[in-house]
Amino acid sequence: MRWWDIEPVLKLEHDLFPEDAWSPGMFWSELAHARGPGATRHYVVAETGAPGSGRIVGYAGLAAAGGLGDVQTIAVAREQWGTGLGARLLTDLLQQATASECEEVLLEVRVDNTRAQKLYERFGFEPIGFRRGYYQPGNIDALVMRLSVRDAGAPDTLSGAPSDRPVHGHVQGTDNHG
Repeated sequence: MRWWDIEPVLKLEHDLFPEDAWSPGMFWSELAHARGPGATRHYVVAETGAPGSGRIVGYAGLAAAGGLGDVQTIAVAREQWGTGLGARLLTDLLQQATASECEEVLLEVRVDNTRAQKLYERFGFEPIGFRRGYYQPGNIDALVMRLSVRDAGAPDTLSGAPSDRPVHGHVQGTDNHG
């Protein structure tokens, strides 16, 4: 993800997470830590069509420092649900976590988002607790999940995941924060 992706990412963000969408400043702040020596963030976008000229249909971000990775966000446009795009985005984040020498990766997911929970479970994430009232408005709890990176492997289902969707960043190839 680069600065010029923020506007289309925000459109998708507001479509998917209308009540708790990230602000432009949040994305700018994350991207400020994604380049150069000492970068602690990794963000990618998935796009239909030719890179740079298509429509963004997914994005994901990871914070990684001190042996710990934290999935900041994963989002996939509704029309792409069930295509394997979320799995490819998560795979990219976990590859970056490994490259960043993370020993474990954490994430929060809404307790009512079973679709995303099933994706994370396929990758070996396990529930470790709750954050009460984490998502606002609505006072929705977050399920906290953890994956030990050294024990992790891509699920068998990824080998057959569609890979014809061009993406930016390092993704070859659902929702976390909302």
